[in-house]
Amino acid sequence: MIERILPPAVVVEECFTDPAGLALHPAEEHVVANSVPKRRREFTTVRHCARRALARLGLPPAPILPGVRGAPGWPAGVVGSMTHCDGYRGAALARAGTLGSVGVDAEPHAPLPDGVLDAVALPAERTRTAALRATHPGICWDRLLFSAKEAVYKAWFPLTGRWLDFAEADIVVDPAGTFTARLLVPGPRLDGVELTAFDGRFLVERGLVLTAVTVPAASGG
Repeated sequence: MIERILPPAVVVEECFTDPAGLALHPAEEHVVANSVPKRRREFTTVRHCARRALARLGLPPAPILPGVRGAPGWPAGVVGSMTHCDGYRGAALARAGTLGSVGVDAEPHAPLPDGVLDAVALPAERTRTAALRATHPGICWDRLLFSAKEAVYKAWFPLTGRWLDFAEADIVVDPAGTFTARLLVPGPRLDGVELTAFDGRFLVERGLVLTAVTVPAASGG
């Protein structure tokens, strides 16, 4: 599904269950050696999706190890993002020359637990979320905001190598299916120009909230 909110340059592979018989790359085994079965299944299936996406890019299978702050370590020349939640595992990859960064996130379409919105949202975001809830009650806008912040961070980190706090991006959601994240801290530079905002899209379907952010590649000129 998530390919519907990503540009054609991005290759997507998804699973809605954990297929039997999947194997990790040997180099990945130590990461989940002591994990509970649920965590191991999620880790294995999402990497299965990622390797299928690599194959579609014409690249050989490779281990995808968590790096700094858990960011996936992609092969050279690849940008991408992975996500998983109950009922969904997905990977979105592109050639580094076509996009600068990709961030995707999946969440169950359900309200956030009590207290979470206050912890992750700016006052203005909470006000806008309440307004959306009043005018479009069929969508869990608090969960969508949380997912959008996750997708923004996943697109941000590979470009900067820096943490982005929930309070450091102000997200405005358009109920038509898009959102804009205005950065409240200095952003990465693209062709010598500082990025001050990230644009994203969202989809709510099959009990899921899916969000995606892409950043253009530098021109190299």
